[in-house]
Amino acid sequence: MTYYGATELARSFRTVRRNTILTAEDIPEDKYGYRPTPESRSVAEILAHIALTSEGYFDLHVVQKITTFIGVDFFARAAERTAREKVLTAKADILASLRKTADAWGTFLDSVGEDYLSFIVTFPEPLEPRTKSRFELILSVKEHEMHHRAQLMLIERLLGIVPHLTRERQARVTAAPR
Repeated sequence: MTYYGATELARSFRTVRRNTILTAEDIPEDKYGYRPTPESRSVAEILAHIALTSEGYFDLHVVQKITTFIGVDFFARAAERTAREKVLTAKADILASLRKTADAWGTFLDSVGEDYLSFIVTFPEPLEPRTKSRFELILSVKEHEMHHRAQLMLIERLLGIVPHLTRERQARVTAAPR
């Protein structure tokens, strides 16, 4: 019996992305240039990175349907993504990109089967492990986004914004019978 498959992955990805979008909406556009330290990404850079990284993985796994990472020029792909991240700065454009990739991933994941998710993708040396299932690779897109959304929620606190998840929890506690 499988407890976590494509249906659960699609649902959880949509939940994570919905929360990222709500976080992005909560932060005023005039704060999109804020960075907690000079070396940190700005709010806009983090959000653009989330959107374009998930778009890049969509391209690899859905459009190209890669079977191996051997021969993939990771540095060229990263340089291209970084260049595109620098142009994606306006709040409306970032939100549109986040919504677009959310729809694409969710729709795709609704359609895949166990055979697709269990496919083993190989990696070049010296990377370890040398193989991962496509499921694990697609799951890492969500994990990557959650990592950066945690940064954004901390930035919200630094900006004096109570994150939406905290507000929702506070509303449930207030509404609960005593």
